[in-house]
Amino acid sequence: MSNSKAIDNYQRIKFLLSNVNVKKRFEEVLGHRAAQFITSVSNVVNGNPMLRNCDANSILSAAMVAATLDLPVDPNLGFSYIIPYHTKEGWKAQFQVGYKGIIQLALRTGQYKNINVIAIYEGQLKGFNPLTEEIELNFENKISNKVIGYAAYFRLINGFEKTVYWPIEKVKAHAQRFSKTYNNGPWRTDFDEMAKKTVIKNTLSKWGILSVDMQTALKSDQAIIHEGKRGVDYEYVDNPEPDTEGNNNVIDVDTGEIIEDDKSDNDYAIEEGENQQMEIDEENLPEFLQEEDEEK
Repeated sequence: MSNSKAIDNYQRIKFLLSNVNVKKRFEEVLGHRAAQFITSVSNVVNGNPMLRNCDANSILSAAMVAATLDLPVDPNLGFSYIIPYHTKEGWKAQFQVGYKGIIQLALRTGQYKNINVIAIYEGQLKGFNPLTEEIELNFENKISNKVIGYAAYFRLINGFEKTVYWPIEKVKAHAQRFSKTYNNGPWRTDFDEMAKKTVIKNTLSKWGILSVDMQTALKSDQAIIHEGKRGVDYEYVDNPEPDTEGNNNVIDVDTGEIIEDDKSDNDYAIEEGENQQMEIDEENLPEFLQEEDEEK
């Protein structure tokens, strides 16, 4: 994208973030914290030249997922990210949840007594039995800064617990299989965080209790979000093959009941609002902010 086009695109992004309809949608989700969240999104875009090249609607949709999950997008916090990704149709933004965000969502369910994921360094691992999941660690016996694997653990309030250990070779093999940008993307720049997220995400998706928000986060992770009048579509341009195995343990946190996730049918259209800063037409707003067409 040429510099002039990038500037025009960035102006469109800033315009959308200041649009009254957009503000109203974020306020519906975040209440009085909406203005602060929108400012943080603007700061993230402003601080990343590649994001300034991204399709404005994809940035807005990624930000809306983070807002719906109540996860900050400040990359320094590590809860969620808006990541630029180059597609055949140009630069678009992905939503990505960090391992801290996954743990935060798990804790909110009230079903987890303990949950963590850590790097294991050379000398610390005494043994791991994959059948019984018994792991022997000596944290005082670290002999170098070389990471040899990652371990995830959780314990539910009902006493059920699970320990998973992935040797570094398994982590790398998984990343190479499921990420086309393994050599030049987040796996290259933030391997430790991506590895922790992969192990805890895989562990919880197979064995954990997932709230609706957790399932939404896992489904939206590393996806370009297309929000339309008939629901939400997820485009996995970096990872077209799903890398998690879902379970049926989807719960309503308020009632504790196991439920079906019907978020795919959500309609995100909002009522028409008058923009006080600039007159706009439908082309200036993403589809999920446009009015429903009247039935003929």
